[in-house]
Amino acid sequence: MVVAAFVPVVTAGAAGTGRTPVTGLPEEYRPWVLRAAEDCQDPALTPALLAAQLFEESGFRADARSPAGAEGPAQFMPGTWATWGRDDDRSGTASPFEIGDAVMAQGRLMCSLLGQAAASGIADDPRRLALAAYNAGWAAVEANRGVPPYAETRRYVADIMGSVARFQGTGPFSEITGHGAGADAARRAATQLGVPYSYGGGSPAGPSRGYCDGDGGYRDGQCLAGVTVGWDCSALVQYAYWPARRLPRTAAEQYSATADRPVARAELRVGDLLFWRHGGNGHVYHVALYLGDGLMISAPKTGDVVKKAPVTDMPASDFAGATRP
Repeated sequence: MVVAAFVPVVTAGAAGTGRTPVTGLPEEYRPWVLRAAEDCQDPALTPALLAAQLFEESGFRADARSPAGAEGPAQFMPGTWATWGRDDDRSGTASPFEIGDAVMAQGRLMCSLLGQAAASGIADDPRRLALAAYNAGWAAVEANRGVPPYAETRRYVADIMGSVARFQGTGPFSEITGHGAGADAARRAATQLGVPYSYGGGSPAGPSRGYCDGDGGYRDGQCLAGVTVGWDCSALVQYAYWPARRLPRTAAEQYSATADRPVARAELRVGDLLFWRHGGNGHVYHVALYLGDGLMISAPKTGDVVKKAPVTDMPASDFAGATRP
């Protein structure tokens, strides 16, 4: 007997938590990928990351089986499925071959692994560590203090991280066009979409663990920056322009270094810098890269990720101006 499966309804409001949307996957997977990411409450687990992982695991084939015995679109081994599998689609059975059950179990396992990665103190992107653990087990990650030196696991992590952008639904700016230093910087910043925010984290060499200082870097009383490999807003901008423009490290310093090249709102181009300061004339506290059509890319705050968002997400009264490096 075939039982009609439950399919979650995901509205714009339900998904409106600042996570990037998802595109490029079969429609029957979309609501489950969105729900799995939403249920996790960890901004590092984006729908696009889950989609990229499913593509790597099975190519979205619900009936996939591996020679090792892994089953379904998320390729669960029976022992692992016994721990994480549930009847999420309400079909009457919990099956690794049912899309809803498999994707939700994938989300729960990845969410748990991301938590372990963030708490481990290992100096690497928690997403890379979680993916490596999904493939090789957390014990292998912990023993090696990073992605294990297994060819299969390293390829697995690299393939998924490299294809996340393919599944990020970013509207008309999924491809950033234009030439020159500004457009090049915007494209380079876009390669970091989904990487966690880390107060004080990042340099021209790439994302890194940050630190906590005063109120910065804390979440729920814990120093999240100290265990999170990622970017703060100004480090992302510095990385995006380096070495074509060797901008200084902080948002305030970047504003001072480029203030002699102001840009009116009506003349903004891709790659221009947008600054905000408390009350419009206080300390500069945030910088973002303009993408055109009222959008920006930035590393917003602790607990969030590098993302594209409307410029209007920031307080209009705090806008300090725009500059062109």
